[in-house]
Amino acid sequence: MNTRNIYTVIMLALGASSAALASADTSPKPGGVYQLKPGIYVAKGSDCGAPANAAIRQYDGQGLSTAHTRACKATVRSHKRGSSTYTIDQSCIDAGAGPAPRVMQRQQIVVQDALTFTQVIKGDRTTYRYCPVYQLPADLQKAVR
Repeated sequence: MNTRNIYTVIMLALGASSAALASADTSPKPGGVYQLKPGIYVAKGSDCGAPANAAIRQYDGQGLSTAHTRACKATVRSHKRGSSTYTIDQSCIDAGAGPAPRVMQRQQIVVQDALTFTQVIKGDRTTYRYCPVYQLPADLQKAVR
């Protein structure tokens, strides 16, 4: 086999494996308010397979909800072009289920990349990382499907 044929075989193999990898991830692409990948995030140091409720954040493109809030909507108060820091007012229904009042909270969100962010609330900083659906416990897998 000549060099050109070997090169062609290698490129075809790489292309096929790249296509297979790309097609394996069917979850939504990064976007929304913070340009993060929608889904479940856990506090750095937490295990995706068994996170504590307090360590969980769910991003749906509109805001960041917790295990005890839902329907969160972030309103950006300041964000400089080219900056990864957002100052926001976030409004959430203050219950995981059932009727409850909507509450407002000022936060700062610092986006490191599409899979990692730091949330600052009243000076407390916590960094969160994205968890792929297959790594989550069954109840959280249902929440994101």
